Amino acid sequence: MDPIVVKIPAAFAMVTLVGPGDANLRILENHFPQLAITVRGNEIYVKGDAEESKQFVNLVEELIAILRSGQNLTSDMVRRSIGMIKQDPSEHPAEVLSLNILSNRGKTIRPKTSNQKKYVDAIDSNTITFGIGPAGSGKTYLAMAKAIQSLQAKQVNRIILTRPAVEAGERLGFLPGTLHEKIDPYLRPLFDALHDMIDQDAIPRLMTSGVIEVAPLAYMRGRTLNDAFIILDEAQNTTAEQMKMFLTRLGFGSKMVVTGDITQVDLPNNSQSGLKVVQDVLKDVEDISFMYLTAEDVVRNRLVGDIVTAYGNWDENITKSTFPIRSGKGDR
Repeated sequence: MDPIVVKIPAAFAMVTLVGPGDANLRILENHFPQLAITVRGNEIYVKGDAEESKQFVNLVEELIAILRSGQNLTSDMVRRSIGMIKQDPSEHPAEVLSLNILSNRGKTIRPKTSNQKKYVDAIDSNTITFGIGPAGSGKTYLAMAKAIQSLQAKQVNRIILTRPAVEAGERLGFLPGTLHEKIDPYLRPLFDALHDMIDQDAIPRLMTSGVIEVAPLAYMRGRTLNDAFIILDEAQNTTAEQMKMFLTRLGFGSKMVVTGDITQVDLPNNSQSGLKVVQDVLKDVEDISFMYLTAEDVVRNRLVGDIVTAYGNWDENITKSTFPIRSGKGDR
């Protein structure tokens, strides 16, 4: 069988594709071990299994499209593109990795996986979107970026960010310090994301004017939130009653995003998580979307995804050993 030849456009030097020291080429070879890959001049020769060869050619075309968008092709981009193509050959990594949501101080926020792009698209298309997934999968960070994008585009007049202060519960009054000092540890992750996306000098002004509000969930009771982008973070730590209370705050011209990880419920006394309940209650309601992110969508250090997967497997094995599946006449 003759090799397939992939020609690299003259506009790009081969090194921009294969990477310094052929680092990207090594990644490609490691993920396509059944293929013989040879680089000559501005051409790549591929020989081996027909289906794998087709995947490889599609992948290289997507990597070239990423370069055309003006981005530098990093090893992380190459790995994520390979993952998308191998999971779904019809996927277009260039569309995912070239979608600009927000830019600030030279940093551009984009989805990094196909699931993340679907999540961002769901936020655009629905009034209420639930982002459910493990730590580091981008569910809160991307929601925050979409909120700021909506504010800048004048689609909303304000952003409201909230989290349940589970550990403090009703005892906030007994903690030392001012109210701000008491609730700050629970809201700090939201402030951290804000600082990544907005100039630090602007944040106090926006908060003083009420354009950005960061408050514990209990402060939402009794309000109607119009013309706002509202994010509820750590929603797995809401009760069913709190979740209902929050969702019914929705006013005209507003959009809600609810994020959480149902594997990390911290509610006391084995209380049932409102995030778990709401999936059954609202699953068939129009204009509400449930998006599920996985360990494959974790965009922190690569090890974080491996850790999430390992813990998931461990939990599954513990469950099987505690509640073994039985068969026989005694089953009911």
